[in-house]
Amino acid sequence: MSDMNSALSIEQINAFCNAEAQRVAMTLVAETGSTNADLLAGIENFAAPQLLIAEAQTAGKGRAGRAWHSEPGATLTFSLAWKFNLPTHALLGLPLAVGVVITEALAQFEVDAGLKWPNDVLLGGKKVAGVLIETAVAKEAARNQVWAVIGIGINIVMPERLAALIGRPVAAASRLQEDRNRVLAALLNGLVDAASLFEAQGFRAFRERWNQRHAYSGQQVVIVDRGQMLHEGRAAGVDDSGRLLLDTSNGQIAVVAGDVSLRAQDS
Repeated sequence: MSDMNSALSIEQINAFCNAEAQRVAMTLVAETGSTNADLLAGIENFAAPQLLIAEAQTAGKGRAGRAWHSEPGATLTFSLAWKFNLPTHALLGLPLAVGVVITEALAQFEVDAGLKWPNDVLLGGKKVAGVLIETAVAKEAARNQVWAVIGIGINIVMPERLAALIGRPVAAASRLQEDRNRVLAALLNGLVDAASLFEAQGFRAFRERWNQRHAYSGQQVVIVDRGQMLHEGRAAGVDDSGRLLLDTSNGQIAVVAGDVSLRAQDS
């Protein structure tokens, strides 16, 4: 049964979740500044994983401090706080693993999305979703325990006002509009499974799945940092730690994410 034209509902989302995902505490708000910021502020009080969903964010953010714009009903914006029994540096490849989860969840709704290293999801060559992961350590945490707050934004429709705010070409997965509760449940199911797998095996467990969805596989690309080209070569996928592999004129190199950006060579 489709939840066509229905509002987001914790009850409906929970009904579509598997048993593991149902253990996550869920909160839905009409509007907030940033779901990531809200969860980061509350980690001292969390006894279990937390999912915070907002119909709209007024101070949503992406990588490198960029703004993430949203409107009620036009986007899916939410954050998941999850405690990992890992040191912070071991989470390096987590954004890429989350990208895998997003593309696989969208595929359940016949949305064929691809991945742009390090953490963008593309539809028709344009960004349809993004991931921002921030970490924090609770005061009473055991050694090598860290909370990761996994923020995700997905464009569902793109009204003119929102497109003007964003100011660059983006995509919208309009097919998801009628099933937002099911989509959120599919994403949470995938995230919960992925978090456990990542804790046990790291990014290497996701490498092949990521490479299968690699939007720039085999293409000539450049790696840019604040407008300056750092590397150019043919994109050859990612390695077991999530570094981008580039075949260059001087051999294959591995690029660490940081704040660098990947672009097709002719752009």
